[in-house]
Amino acid sequence: MFSDDYFMKMALMEAEEALTEDEIPIGAVIVLNNKVIARGHNHTQLLNDVTAHAEMEAITAAANHLGAKYLNDCTLYVTVEPCVMCAGAIAWAQLGTLVYGASDPKRGFTTLNSPILHPKTIVRSGVLGEECETIMKSFFEKKRITK
Repeated sequence: MFSDDYFMKMALMEAEEALTEDEIPIGAVIVLNNKVIARGHNHTQLLNDVTAHAEMEAITAAANHLGAKYLNDCTLYVTVEPCVMCAGAIAWAQLGTLVYGASDPKRGFTTLNSPILHPKTIVRSGVLGEECETIMKSFFEKKRITK
């Protein structure tokens, strides 16, 4: 059985892929029965689509893989705390477990005063949080320097 760190490292690899595409480096993987069934990373620039977040890509891929819209038995690993939009999609998918690395105090779903996730969704945060935060900070520092 693999650990949360193992799967978060896979999500970090997706974030690195986003970085090579000059996208905000957020990556996600969805796991079922200890096997990755879906991956995603941000494509908002490439697709010119504000909804093309890593979580949305991974949720769509997982639903297609399973042929079902509910992900009750799945775990989503994502490098940064999901935004409100992605948390809504996670709720609608009835995701079993959400694991994220870095918190997002500006736009993360935990900034809401009321719960948004499905009541049965288990949440674990801070997994490889420092690594997940570092890749984001580095990306935005470089963006500020080049402007």
